[in-house]
Amino acid sequence: MKQLTFKNGDKLDAIGLGTWKSEKGEVTKAVKIALNNGYKHIDCAAVYGNEAEVGQAFSEVFSEGKVKREDVWVTSKLWNNAHKKEDVIPALKQTLKDLQLDYLDLYLMHWPVAFKPEVEGFPESADDYFSLDEVPLSETWGAMLEAKKKGLVKHIGVSNFSIPKLKELMADTDHAPEMNQVELHPYLQQDELLEFCSKNEIHVTGYSPLGSGDRPDGMKADDEPSLLENPTINKIAKKHGASPGQILIKWSEQRGTAVIPKSTNENRIKENLQSAGYQLDEEDLKEIADLDRHFRYVTGKFFEMDGNSYKNIYDD
Repeated sequence: MKQLTFKNGDKLDAIGLGTWKSEKGEVTKAVKIALNNGYKHIDCAAVYGNEAEVGQAFSEVFSEGKVKREDVWVTSKLWNNAHKKEDVIPALKQTLKDLQLDYLDLYLMHWPVAFKPEVEGFPESADDYFSLDEVPLSETWGAMLEAKKKGLVKHIGVSNFSIPKLKELMADTDHAPEMNQVELHPYLQQDELLEFCSKNEIHVTGYSPLGSGDRPDGMKADDEPSLLENPTINKIAKKHGASPGQILIKWSEQRGTAVIPKSTNENRIKENLQSAGYQLDEEDLKEIADLDRHFRYVTGKFFEMDGNSYKNIYDD
């Protein structure tokens, strides 16, 4: 499997387990299955509402001794209601408590969006938001840098940041993000963003690599295209004796990005990791490149409200 190497030499396995949408009653088992079957990369977030259950899995697996904490890369994310500088480290400490860990390998600013601290989950009105003039990205980033200096996290980065947002943040800091986690799949290949990140030594992780078909109905569009049912993906899968999901995961890994497919099914968890064993040839890659249609499954439209400043969150 490919690994992403950070400036200090730390290495991240490209294929990890995502935990978004994993139910509380299932995620502990899923993480244990993953860790006991070779996964060394687990992706979490405070807003997923299941970090305590993920932490239970870490506690049980690490106490058994077969898998060591230092061999597992754990990512989590700062939610939007903790962007003020005085709120960042307390939010991080709550995540560490829930995950039963002393440090994170990577901590990401989940969105370039700021909510007021009292907002739980998602806002109900424009009054629940801070503008980025009121709470600039640089303020949040400065507190994340402080968390790194304190040893609470080893690496820091962002999620759902466009090129303009990255440029804005990088203009205000000497410490550029080490990771940008964004939606990536053959329908949304984001070549320009990947090129920018590569030139600026920012690693990229792709989420929703299989199309996120199990996300809430309110986040879905009518008649949205299915990656897993795409004829080209299925043809390539048949050619390699793989599943469509494995081809989609391999495509991300082979491009040099990390990828975090989510599953709570034991066979699927194992199958996803086995994607690393395949190799797409030039013809496969050319055919997949032709599938790009700039289609987002996670549109970010849920942040847009009359009276707030969050329009076109991705700047595209």
